[in-house]
Amino acid sequence: MRYLPLTDADRRAMLDVVGAASIDDLFVDVPAQARLDAKIAELPDHASEWAVERHMAGLARQNLVAGDVPFFLGAGAYRHHVPASVDHLIQRGEFLTAYTPYQPEIAQGTLQVLFEFQSQVARLFGCDVANASMYDGSTACWEAIGMARRITKRKKALIAEGLHPHYVSVAKTMARFTGDELVTCAPELTPDGDVDALTAAVDKDTSCVVVQYPDILGRISDLSALSAAAHEVGALLVVVVTEPVALGAIRAPGDMGADIVVGEGQSLGVGLQFGGPYLGLFATQQKYVRQMPGRLCGETVDASGKRGFVLTLSTREQHIRREKATSNICTNSGLCALAFSIHMTLLGERGLRELAMLNHARAVEAAEVLAAVPGIRVLNNSFFNEFTIIFDTDARDVARTLADQSVLAGVSLGRLYPGEEALANGLIVAVTETTTSEDIAALAAALKEVLA
Repeated sequence: MRYLPLTDADRRAMLDVVGAASIDDLFVDVPAQARLDAKIAELPDHASEWAVERHMAGLARQNLVAGDVPFFLGAGAYRHHVPASVDHLIQRGEFLTAYTPYQPEIAQGTLQVLFEFQSQVARLFGCDVANASMYDGSTACWEAIGMARRITKRKKALIAEGLHPHYVSVAKTMARFTGDELVTCAPELTPDGDVDALTAAVDKDTSCVVVQYPDILGRISDLSALSAAAHEVGALLVVVVTEPVALGAIRAPGDMGADIVVGEGQSLGVGLQFGGPYLGLFATQQKYVRQMPGRLCGETVDASGKRGFVLTLSTREQHIRREKATSNICTNSGLCALAFSIHMTLLGERGLRELAMLNHARAVEAAEVLAAVPGIRVLNNSFFNEFTIIFDTDARDVARTLADQSVLAGVSLGRLYPGEEALANGLIVAVTETTTSEDIAALAAALKEVLA
């Protein structure tokens, strides 16, 4: 029997309140080409449970498992080794069943975990305070732009050419509803980033400058001068970090004057997971804390003077202030934040630095080997564990050919920037501690054969 909780009269009453003539009117913002106008022909009306399981298992066998082949994909999602103890601990019943910790007297464990997570993120990013996580890096990036608008009362955001195009896309989608002006462009294949051009473009109408560090091409820039230029005209510097492991080897953005630092926490504890769920990181300086979106856990003492933890500044959240809230996000990626925090705790500061240096060393090895292959040019003057190589042919074709040979060579810029022919020959190669010298040799041999 179908479960129909609403009557036609119920639906009509709700549509009248929101001012929609029909349910279809609620989906007008979804592009027509993305909507189904008929049943999916390939799907049967029904099937037995065992038949569905067998069919889905067959589809799953078509996947190429990251750990089974030479793997050089990155561009915002990275394959790192996650200790088995992380998965073991996050599956403890008290973590899996925990929900929103609105009642601190019965949620001390969850609140303490989130407090420790915030402390780790704040220290990693070089900021005073961090929130208890957000959905993912791209939504955290948009929230930073919105926060800068609230602080500066301006609506023009300068976005560096090296910001991940998916992050730019999310920001453009949200800006349609807020009126923010986003000034951005596709990157140029130059060895260094566009920090000087950004610095020159900052003016008194700028709310913030958004720059990725390292950027989508793997380039690393000193952001100190950009920070000074932004602050001189009352604008904020927003730094996006898609690979937090890098901060074990390079300067924290907050140490270079960043006002807001956001990022993707997937690299630590979470795993690739076919693209999600992931973990948004968000940190800022103390003077801006009241404009920071999302939830914030704080330390206090109870009536007996014992240490305790509570949610603080929650009056900013949507579930309380509705349309007056700083954000529509009033939850956090709690389980992924827990995994991140456990992995960070297991590493410690020394372990994180060692992991970062191992990543960089493997990437340097790969860059040197690939640079010796005829028909390949390494773009970067600087990089952490990810760099861009340039071919004399379309990198999309090269990547597909190697994938058919079970070598996942990297992410082609033509895939990230369709229509940008100037970028079509670029390939982003990511190397982590899971990459072996044998993997690098296999990639070089495959490229040598394809490019011959």
